[in-house]
Amino acid sequence: MVLTFSIIIPTYNRPERLATCLEAIARVDYPRDRFEVIVVDDGSEKPIEPVVSPFHNPLNLTLITQANAGPANARNTGAAKAKGKFLVFTDDDCTLAPDYLHALDVRFTKTPDCLIGGRTLNALTDNLYSTASQVLIDYLYQYYNAGSNESNFFASNNFAMPTERFQSLGGFDTSFPLAAGEDREFCDRWLHHGYPMSYAPEVRIYHAHKLTLPKFWRQHFNYGRGAFCFHKVRSRRDVERIKVEPLSFYFNLLTYPLFQKSDQPGLLVSALFVVSQIANIAGFFWERLNQTTEKFT
Repeated sequence: MVLTFSIIIPTYNRPERLATCLEAIARVDYPRDRFEVIVVDDGSEKPIEPVVSPFHNPLNLTLITQANAGPANARNTGAAKAKGKFLVFTDDDCTLAPDYLHALDVRFTKTPDCLIGGRTLNALTDNLYSTASQVLIDYLYQYYNAGSNESNFFASNNFAMPTERFQSLGGFDTSFPLAAGEDREFCDRWLHHGYPMSYAPEVRIYHAHKLTLPKFWRQHFNYGRGAFCFHKVRSRRDVERIKVEPLSFYFNLLTYPLFQKSDQPGLLVSALFVVSQIANIAGFFWERLNQTTEKFT
């Protein structure tokens, strides 16, 4: 039987999270002979074979090890070995809902040529910084994916697409060294070629990214770095310049947490949104200055 899905998971120095991720996949309610799991170890300090070995029996699992080259490269490595008709990308700190593949199957049956982005839920609701990070993503999804046929951006921890189209586009741009911006660039390139994107909120994962204030700052600083790389790569294509978002975008961004149900105080989440935007701007200009300096040395 031809495989329907290839689930690709890049991993780096998070063996406990990876084990939890694989445990969730082993519980997915979907025929085992119709999907495979490809784990790409992106140069972890310790071997992860002991982590994945218990899952070789319940899952059709392949482990690939490579020197550290970043998540974009690791995803491409996994995709190159994939045998499924559709590629499913997630991260090692995410767990799939039991009906995840079934929900994707239904979607692809209706729109087999689409890039489908699912909904990500925060698994660490007691963590203020993790909550703020996820609520920010929720706002961006609401803004950039306003309608079922008007989607513009999905994060790479929960999206899927036809393998053939992924390969025809050349996969992820490996000039992105961090887990920041490479998914945005891929979505932009996908749309540039006239391919459709669709948001599927019933395709659910749970994200367990434990953050502290310094880690929250670094995350959004790196997002800023990725944003600069995105603009640089995009400028090489013959496309219109990205429009600056209106002031209403930022006003709605800062007030959005006040109207969301959450275990965390809305005012604190809004305050962290301010921190995230400052970090993002700092990262953008740091990357710009760093690349300009390297150019002249």
